[in-house]
Amino acid sequence: MEKFLGIDKLQTLIRTIRMHGGVLASIRTLFRIDDLPIGTLIGEDKYGNKYYENPAYFYGRNRWVVYSEKVGLNYDGSQVPAEWFGWLHYKTDLPPHLDPTRPKYKWMSDHTPNLSGTSKAYMPYSTTRTKIEGWQPPK
Repeated sequence: MEKFLGIDKLQTLIRTIRMHGGVLASIRTLFRIDDLPIGTLIGEDKYGNKYYENPAYFYGRNRWVVYSEKVGLNYDGSQVPAEWFGWLHYKTDLPPHLDPTRPKYKWMSDHTPNLSGTSKAYMPYSTTRTKIEGWQPPK
């Protein structure tokens, strides 16, 4: 009878709002990530990104990342470190903090996101003269 009247959907909505921390927090989450997924927290990286999983969702949509609050709405996929990228894309079933085979050497550099389109983007310059000069109209 609950399914017929839709009461189970209302219970799911109430559970979802409660898991996200209330109505205002749910609205803020919906504004930031356009979804209100329910899942278990698997881990967090050193940049503040949180990784979740829910096996009840479809394969390929059951793992996701909620980006750190400090980036606001300026998040993109390059802010996910390589080890968590592998877990998100099903290269491994073990999250990085539980994987004993993951190597960590002194010479490995830290993760940096793609800075294209920002003021910190790499801009190459040349010290040689250009072969073709731009045309300047006469004054």
